[in-house]
Amino acid sequence: MSRDNFNFKFSQCFGDKADIVVTEADIITASEFDHTGNFLATGDKGGRVVLFERSNSKHCEYKFLTEFQSHDAEFDYLKSLEIEEKINQIKWLKPVQRSHFLLSTNDKTIKLWKIYEKNIKLVSENNLSEGFGIKQKNLLNNNSTANTGPESMKSVLKLQNLRLPVLSQHDKIIAATPKRIYANAHTYHINSISPNSDQETFLSADDLRINLWNYDLPEESFNIVDIKPVNMEELTEVITSAEFHPQECNLLMYSSSKGTIKLCDMRLNALCDDKPMVFEEYTNPINHNFFTEITSSISDIKFSPNGRYIASRDYLTVKIWDINMNNKPLKTINIHEQLKERLSDTYENDAIFDKFEVEFSGDSSSIMTGSYNNNFMIYPDVVKTSDDTGIVKTFDDNQQQQQQQNNNNNISHGIHNANGSGSSSNRNKISHSHKQHKRNSNSNSNNNNDEEDEDEDLDVDNDNNEKIDEIVLQADKTAFRNKQFGSLSQRTARNKEWGDDIDFKKSILHFSWHPRENSIAIAATNNLFIFSAL
Repeated sequence: MSRDNFNFKFSQCFGDKADIVVTEADIITASEFDHTGNFLATGDKGGRVVLFERSNSKHCEYKFLTEFQSHDAEFDYLKSLEIEEKINQIKWLKPVQRSHFLLSTNDKTIKLWKIYEKNIKLVSENNLSEGFGIKQKNLLNNNSTANTGPESMKSVLKLQNLRLPVLSQHDKIIAATPKRIYANAHTYHINSISPNSDQETFLSADDLRINLWNYDLPEESFNIVDIKPVNMEELTEVITSAEFHPQECNLLMYSSSKGTIKLCDMRLNALCDDKPMVFEEYTNPINHNFFTEITSSISDIKFSPNGRYIASRDYLTVKIWDINMNNKPLKTINIHEQLKERLSDTYENDAIFDKFEVEFSGDSSSIMTGSYNNNFMIYPDVVKTSDDTGIVKTFDDNQQQQQQQNNNNNISHGIHNANGSGSSSNRNKISHSHKQHKRNSNSNSNNNNDEEDEDEDLDVDNDNNEKIDEIVLQADKTAFRNKQFGSLSQRTARNKEWGDDIDFKKSILHFSWHPRENSIAIAATNNLFIFSAL
């Protein structure tokens, strides 16, 4: 993957391009590339799964492959609850021969689907086909003159003259069949499913429990995390997301509504939440307000593909963690800085409860997340993965040469000893940044300075190689009318200027990053946008 090319441009749009009333069932609720990037799956509120296949190897272009109904609305008569058909998550599994497999889930039931190419054959000739009986009659009469009357059919339909019907190729279709159904294991709503790297098991998580499944045993599951208290009145947190480590099959993590991430090892205990590694950033209680408990709830967590880093998303920030350092994040990125003064508005219209996702690039170096006004943000090369030092990029490209010359000093002072002192201004900035995030300072003057620093970093080199720390793009219907409005930095600056005009109904919650290139799929209401830097 090219790490220098982040000039994302609009490529495709699937869905209704006209300004029509959006049907609730058509709203996309999940999207996922497979491991090769050649296939893309989306799920919607109507319980449908739509698959796309790559049609152009040089350019990021996809074509419709097939569509099937994954889940239907059900009614739990025991609890008098309606179970929605909405697809909460889709996960691709490794293909087997020419067949593809994926997991899809709604609030209660997980299904394993097999997608394969099916040949449709029809009977082209049989004993009653026109001309077939005549042919057999001619053979019996030694090529005598054919008689097309009833006498001919009687002679042909004798036992010794019957022939097997002839089948011929008629068509090829993409078929989807449910191979396994994993049900009746979750009392609460399923929020996450995650395949394991051992290719034999997967996990499913609801608000209070995480279960471990074997693909071949749909009738039983093992409970590996249970945070349900004996007295439900003592409940203080719920599970919001869970995921297996991409390489180590014994490791998994889950996040909670308290803003904590817990890394568990299944080798230690049957209930592996006994002594987990807790990733939590200290916040001063003085800075807490009425909305702190809501905004600090983690909505999504992701392992980087190389397994070294963790990205977590809450309502206002994205935090990047080193899997070996749990006392503070390597970096905190403010996403909704302009909403800090308008949290009361977001609370009134329930926007504060929106669950935004976060995604790593295929090379584990960049981060993507969503926002309002159909905006989504990309942070290129936030994590430097060229070596194993775990350096996190700072928003200070003006001193890049000095940072390279003092690379070893920056490693020790910026990561392992963030509170240390040094003469380099670059080290001071890293140290100050970590102190500021640890204390969770809400000073207005500091916030304004941080915003000014980020704006100054949106500069463009003279050789047209843009060095941008934040790319803000818009998945809107104007994208296919004009593929590019100015340079990347100009589009970013324009999209960041929200002002007071914020459409909370246009939120980018679900997306997926191509595992092998800089191409992304964005779900915007009922439309699927493809952006690519190819």
